[in-house]
Amino acid sequence: MRRINPVHAIGALILAFTNSLAFAQSTNYPDKPVTLVVGYAPGGATDRVARLMAKVLTEQTKQTFIVENKPGANSNIAAEQVARSKPDGYTLMVGSIANTINRSLYTKLNYDLLKDFTMVGMLASVPNVLVVNPNVPAKTVSEYIAFAKANPGKLSCASSGSGSSVHLSCELFKMETGTDILHVPYKGSGPAVTDLVGGQVDSMFDNFPASVNQIRSGKLRALGVTNAVRLPFAPELPTLAELGLTGFSVNSWFAIMAPSGTPADVVAKINALVNQALATKEIKEAYFDAGYIEPEKPNTPASFNAFVLSEVERWAKVVKKANIKVD
Repeated sequence: MRRINPVHAIGALILAFTNSLAFAQSTNYPDKPVTLVVGYAPGGATDRVARLMAKVLTEQTKQTFIVENKPGANSNIAAEQVARSKPDGYTLMVGSIANTINRSLYTKLNYDLLKDFTMVGMLASVPNVLVVNPNVPAKTVSEYIAFAKANPGKLSCASSGSGSSVHLSCELFKMETGTDILHVPYKGSGPAVTDLVGGQVDSMFDNFPASVNQIRSGKLRALGVTNAVRLPFAPELPTLAELGLTGFSVNSWFAIMAPSGTPADVVAKINALVNQALATKEIKEAYFDAGYIEPEKPNTPASFNAFVLSEVERWAKVVKKANIKVD
């Protein structure tokens, strides 16, 4: 008869107990409040998505999901805080396209997006829309490009700040079309849109929800959207891709990220809860009314991680070619 080594037997029992305990903990997740950290002030696009998702997740799990705003440095302050948090699934980052841009935009960062975070899943995306002041003599994207080429450096393009997706949409457009358009950065989308309506600047690749009211009132003229396909809530607006800029697609997006080291089964549970929330009537109706787009399926940690890697690579090229740096 084969002898059983008592040390090995005890070790196997301990391992089995530890694994069963970890499984029990993950299947019970969440069993206490969860904090969703937003890197911007209340009221913005990231904050609105976070609060909507927190409300539905709270209803689903009967545990409180709390939104904590930590604005500053284009969301880098919040990202650093979450990166240093305990990797147990109870402190999460509501990240965005800004995090992938920041990786190459800032010369110094106290965290590494790809090493310090585990990607969980997408929440939503927001298309940008090319809008112009009605005084600009361009009623189509083709006319806008022609006007820019006929007046190099005279046409201006406002943004919500250097390095924002609004800014880089303009830079990518300039690269794709070979145009010389003056970038005018503002401290936020609000003042940029105010000056655009007032005629102090000519155009802007604004987040769709931020300009939709001005478009509908006729204060701004929309030429096209940066989404890959036409929008269900604004089907009359053509995409830049169908107007000749093949492959031009820029969306601001929002997602859940967890500190690196968060157990895979906890990550999977959070992802499942997010996808369950996205399927609710409440989320679908709120997204349609506000101009948000649901994430494509499958919305898994693996698919989101691959997307983040592609975004980091894509925006690094744009930042380098446009020679944009922030200390």
